[in-house]
Amino acid sequence: MGTYNKGILGAFSGKVGPVVGATWRGKEVMRSLPKKSNRLATTYQQQQRSKFAMTTEFLGRVQPVIKRYFGSNAGLKTRRNQAMSYLMKEAIVFTDPNYEWDYTKVLISKGDLLGINNGAVIAGTGQNLDFSWTDNSGQGEAMATDKLVVVVYEPTSKATVYSLNAGSRSSGSATLELPNFLSGLEVQVWATFVSSNDALYATSLYLGAVTVG
Repeated sequence: MGTYNKGILGAFSGKVGPVVGATWRGKEVMRSLPKKSNRLATTYQQQQRSKFAMTTEFLGRVQPVIKRYFGSNAGLKTRRNQAMSYLMKEAIVFTDPNYEWDYTKVLISKGDLLGINNGAVIAGTGQNLDFSWTDNSGQGEAMATDKLVVVVYEPTSKATVYSLNAGSRSSGSATLELPNFLSGLEVQVWATFVSSNDALYATSLYLGAVTVG
């Protein structure tokens, strides 16, 4: 694998003949196509592939949240890569014969802003979810104008609903309307606070599983 500076054609990604172009740790790299192998994957390799596939699928559905509010882009790892690393290590458990999510450990944001205090969610009227929390504006860098960000995930269909501004920290409550097809299904719910300019964000809180009305 070699790195290169942008020439007259610039960087590229994907396969061109026997060469693959990609971005690795913030650098443009080229490498040759890997040779096909007839060797069977080890148990560990199979496990890692299963976890990688699970995490990739989940992150793809919450990408707009992750790319804004997970860790920092200051280092070599992108926010998505930081989320990938965390979820694979901490939020997937083996329940024979498959891997499963430990939803209590899933994070959809990771930062230093003061998070949700006494957060809760219940099924409201129709297909609504009703959120509540204690206003802790003024503590640390928490502001009354901080935005509530929520993610709702239905595991069977893998349907995902999110809002980047479901309410303000000072309001103490918010309602999120879900699609009709989620009626009667159990969903997993996370929430976090972010500053009004998106510069600061809290580590998310798992609010639990709720059966949609």
